[in-house]
Amino acid sequence: MTTTDDATGAAVDIDPDKVMQFVFRAVDEVGATLNTALVVLGDKLGYYRALAAHGPSTPAGLAEATGTGEPYAREWLNAQAAGGYVTYDPGRGTYTLPAEHAVALTDENSPAFLPGFFQIALGTVHDTTSVIEAARAGAGYGWHEHDTDVHIGCERFFRPSYHAYLISEWLPALDGVVERLTAGTTVADVGCGHGASTILMAQAFPASTFLASDYHAESIEIARARAEAAGVGDRVQFEVAPADGFSGRDYGLVTMFDCLHDMGDPVGAAEHVRSALAADGTWMIVEPQAGDHVEDNLNPVGRAYYGFSTLLCTPASLSQDVGLALGTQAGPAKIRAVTTAAGFTRFDRAAQTPFHQVFDVRP
Repeated sequence: MTTTDDATGAAVDIDPDKVMQFVFRAVDEVGATLNTALVVLGDKLGYYRALAAHGPSTPAGLAEATGTGEPYAREWLNAQAAGGYVTYDPGRGTYTLPAEHAVALTDENSPAFLPGFFQIALGTVHDTTSVIEAARAGAGYGWHEHDTDVHIGCERFFRPSYHAYLISEWLPALDGVVERLTAGTTVADVGCGHGASTILMAQAFPASTFLASDYHAESIEIARARAEAAGVGDRVQFEVAPADGFSGRDYGLVTMFDCLHDMGDPVGAAEHVRSALAADGTWMIVEPQAGDHVEDNLNPVGRAYYGFSTLLCTPASLSQDVGLALGTQAGPAKIRAVTTAAGFTRFDRAAQTPFHQVFDVRP
């Protein structure tokens, strides 16, 4: 089998077996793309929780337990079985959610919890048409313009990691910060989204007070309500503000969780952080796990993050002034360069997980 190289006009030999290998890999990719919606459907309809609670189930039993139509339950279960998310017993006609999968699909406090990851992916893909138009124009597409599944899914994906690591591992990895928080200091949580990180810190350190800011007004409304429900509303002030414009001075700690790379002007934001920090204060930056070189990130986590970078994070940065577009896989060297440009002199990687890296930055 031969074809012609469009660039040179030369004949190129094609291995038909390799062609079909790629075709079937692509078929698997289409199934995975559809499964993103199926996981969100299963999460929102309660299918995973019902399977975890009731054990092996028939389509009729799952439909009855969740108050949904049996044909939907049947086809969803078959798709989940084909993808290896549930197991199928042909003799009994039942489907089982393995206990290990149940942790990842139903336990919102587990760092392995996945439905939020799928939800943000589904919301991101939903807006692909707008991103295509932005790419053709060399323009951006703002975070606030995306489907609400992006905003909700983002919080649901990141919050379990914050719940598992923030208080017990990440903050203790920063020199002297836990002691300062325990004694009482002021904290600015910049780009707080729905407030998951702010609320966790406020609950853990009642002697400290917090300012939580985000440019997205709808997220601030949700964060304020959640702080009140968590009983920390009296120690958390919320404001709608860009990263280079949050209020206050002499903070003992400024935090940014998974947002610096989304900013149009991260250097400007870093300069504002430096002006707002106390002389002996700490800037904690949490960013997606990434290496400094493309080849460092050619793995499943990097693939997912490069996808989000193309469709979500880079367009968000380009929609803002400067539009530096660091990208989701910026890596430590680029993050360090941002802090150095703003006048910070200490930059250490204090902790990391499969999805995150934590930097300790000082003036």
